[in-house]
Amino acid sequence: MPLGRLMIGAHNPGTPGITLEHGHSYDLFATFFFGGRRNRVFSRLAVLSGARPGDRVLDVGCGTGYLARRLAAVVTPGGSVAGVDASSAMVERARQASSGACTFAVGVAERLDFGDGAFDVVTSSLMLHHLPPQLRGQALAEMHRVLPPGGRVLIAEFRPPRSSIGRHLAAAVTTSEMQHTPVAALQPILREAGFEPARSGDLHPWISYACAVRP
Repeated sequence: MPLGRLMIGAHNPGTPGITLEHGHSYDLFATFFFGGRRNRVFSRLAVLSGARPGDRVLDVGCGTGYLARRLAAVVTPGGSVAGVDASSAMVERARQASSGACTFAVGVAERLDFGDGAFDVVTSSLMLHHLPPQLRGQALAEMHRVLPPGGRVLIAEFRPPRSSIGRHLAAAVTTSEMQHTPVAALQPILREAGFEPARSGDLHPWISYACAVRP
């Protein structure tokens, strides 16, 4: 059984997406998987998001709050970060590990429980591949809705190895979904959701990201 499967918990009836559990184990696994570069990668994502002091940020699929805490350091003073995740266990872990500008709640990406234009920046990392393909556009549309004109979004996803052997190895360590993450489609699906893509790139060792703006 892939190691990643051990962290999949009880199904959240609010979404057909995959729900991860065991937040402490997830953090240990992620530290190993990023080869000691996790902090550097996610600190860079926080900067790439365009978040500034005073901004209101929403992190969708926040997991244990790892990116949210780095975003909080960018938006202080005066800013705030809200994180939502379908897993109550992940949200509890995020609450235990965070303080200050971060708040967390159980929620699903395809039905965000926030008002129109409630945030200046929306981020999402390593979440989109957990959703069935038919819900990914809906999740991006919700991110679009909670941003005002000029609001910014950053989506980061696992970049599978190029070789078939490498992809199978990644699936053996994580989950089979990780073989086919939608990195090539990030900018097209952002455009379909009404965003104007701004920049994209890769962060060593495993991340591809795309940034966009709501017109």
